[in-house]
Amino acid sequence: MKRYITQKEINTACLDISSQMFKDQWRPSWIVGVTRGGLLPAVQLSHYLDIKMHTLDVRLRDAEDDPEHNLWMADAAASGQKMLIVDDINDTGATFEWIVNDWEENDPSTEWLGIWGNNVRFASLVNNLPSEFEVDYTSIEINKEENPEWIVFPYEEWY
Repeated sequence: MKRYITQKEINTACLDISSQMFKDQWRPSWIVGVTRGGLLPAVQLSHYLDIKMHTLDVRLRDAEDDPEHNLWMADAAASGQKMLIVDDINDTGATFEWIVNDWEENDPSTEWLGIWGNNVRFASLVNNLPSEFEVDYTSIEINKEENPEWIVFPYEEWY
């Protein structure tokens, strides 16, 4: 079974995530879009919030090469820069968990400086509640253990 997310739902989710950040009084220095699904919501958030955007290539499912490490981002976070890392869905948590583990393994200062939740926060349009990774901001919650539907975003299928 498939659940189709509309562009209107994406727009609403981006506004919802922005509102949650404003409520927390937290503003990133830049938005980081995770390839591929996180790029479009990251662009929208970047335009809406007037914040510069960068990309992070972490394609665990369909990558032919190893994911990018982008340790300059970890260094920037360790030196005080704030960033919001965005993906379209937090399904199992593997993508976000890979980023945390990669940065901690390759730049140990990220762990002891406590950047997670302070300088670096995570957002997903859709959050699967049984995911092993807890995002800071989300808008649409699902539970694939109760309803194992496949989420389809408008940019994933051609009509």
